[in-house]
Amino acid sequence: MEIAYEKRTLDNGLDVIVHEDHGCPIVAVNLWYHVGSKNEQPGRTGFAHLFEHLMFEGSAHLDRGYFHPLQEVGGTLNGSTSTDRTNYWEVVPAGALERALWMESDRMGYLLPALTQQKFETQREVVLNERRQNYENRPYGLVPMALMAALHPPGHPYHWVTIGDPDDLRAADLDDVKAFFATWYHPANASLAVAGDVRAADAFAEVRRHFEEIPGGPPPPPPAVPDEPDPDGERRLLLVDRVELPRLYLAWRTPPLFAAGDAELDLLAEVLCGGKASRLYQRLVRERRIATDVTAAQSSRELAGSFFIAATAAPGHDLAEIEAVIAAELAILQADGPADDEMERARTSADADFVYRTQTVGGFGGRSDQLNLYNVLAGDPGYGPVDRRRYAEADAAALRRTADRCLRQDGRIALSVVPAGSTAAALPGSVQVHPK
Repeated sequence: MEIAYEKRTLDNGLDVIVHEDHGCPIVAVNLWYHVGSKNEQPGRTGFAHLFEHLMFEGSAHLDRGYFHPLQEVGGTLNGSTSTDRTNYWEVVPAGALERALWMESDRMGYLLPALTQQKFETQREVVLNERRQNYENRPYGLVPMALMAALHPPGHPYHWVTIGDPDDLRAADLDDVKAFFATWYHPANASLAVAGDVRAADAFAEVRRHFEEIPGGPPPPPPAVPDEPDPDGERRLLLVDRVELPRLYLAWRTPPLFAAGDAELDLLAEVLCGGKASRLYQRLVRERRIATDVTAAQSSRELAGSFFIAATAAPGHDLAEIEAVIAAELAILQADGPADDEMERARTSADADFVYRTQTVGGFGGRSDQLNLYNVLAGDPGYGPVDRRRYAEADAAALRRTADRCLRQDGRIALSVVPAGSTAAALPGSVQVHPK
C-alpha cells in the first residue's frame, strides 16, 4: 500500500513528486494549488471555483480551449475546487507528457496576459448558471448553504459554500480576480505529482524545464479563523423547498482532517449507515419503514470537520419519528459502542477505500492525487500508511468515546426540509431560514 515516490522542491518553491509505474504506457500529471473557498473573504466569495473555470480558457502561449490539445493525443483531463484546494489533472499517453507539462506551466505562469474581460464575464455567467442548476433549482440543493452557515459563524472560512455568493460574483471585477490569482496560483503554493510510465530523472528534468522560470510568490496569508464558541444547545431550523418528501438533516461540528476523532467519525458513519446491514438503515428503512433512505458522513476538512446524518421521510410519516429513532441509536452507541461485527465491517470498508484509491495512477483519487493530498494537507507525500493505520487501530471503545464527545444532541443543528404547505412535518420548534 505504500506508494513509492521521489520528491524535490524547485528554487521557486514548487513541490515535485514523481511515482514510477511502468505497467501501462500512460502518465498522470496532477497539480494541486493550496487554495479553496476557505481562502476567500466575505464579500469576495466564489473566486477559487471561478478560477477552476478560467484556467481552462487559455493562457498566453495557448490562447484557446484547454481540452482539445490533450484530447487529440488520447488524453483525459479535469479539475475541481473544494474548501481547501484546487486541483487539475491530466492522464496522457507517455509520449505526450511534455505537452501536458507545458500546458500546465503556461497557465500557471502566463494565464493573466490572456485573461480578458470577455472570458471573465463569460465564465462568471457559466458559474452562476451552475449555481442555479446544482443549488437553487435542485431538490434539497440549498441545504449545504443552510447547514454551513449554521455550523460556522459569519466570517469563518467555512461559513459559505465553494461556489460562492451570486452577489459577490456579480460585484467582482477583472482586477479583483487577477489579484486573487497573483496571491494564490504560483509555484510556492502548488504541488505537482507525475505518476506512471516515466523515469524519475526524466520527469524531474522535464518539470524543471517547464516550471523553473516561473517566479515563486510570497507565502499567502493564512485564513482568518474567528473563535467558535461551544454550542449552547440544539438549533432547529426549517427550510421550505420544492421537494416531494420531507427530509431531516442532523449536523455537528467535528475535528478537522487527520485530527483525533476524525477517523473514528468515518467509522461511525459506516456503522450507522454503511449499507443495508447498518443500524439506521435497518431501523428506519427495513423495520419501521418510516424513511426511504438514510446516509451519514464525516466531511473532513483542513480547519474543521462536519458530521452529517440525512434521512428522507416515507409518505405518511413526519421527521419527528425519524429523529426519535436516530437519537435512540446514537444513545446506544454512546453508551455501549459498536458490536464486533460492526467494527469489522467498518474497518474493512475503510481499508477497501484505501485500496480502491491506488488502483489507478491518475484522475480523482488515483495515486498521483493521493500523493498531492498528503503532501499539501499533511506535509508528507508518504503519509498514506499513517493515515490508513488510524482506521486499523481504532477500536469500539474509541468509537464510543468519539460518539459521546462529538455527536451530542445539545451540540447539533437539526434542519427540516419540507414541501411548501407541509411545515407540520418539520421538527417542533424549528425556525425558518432563507439561505442564499
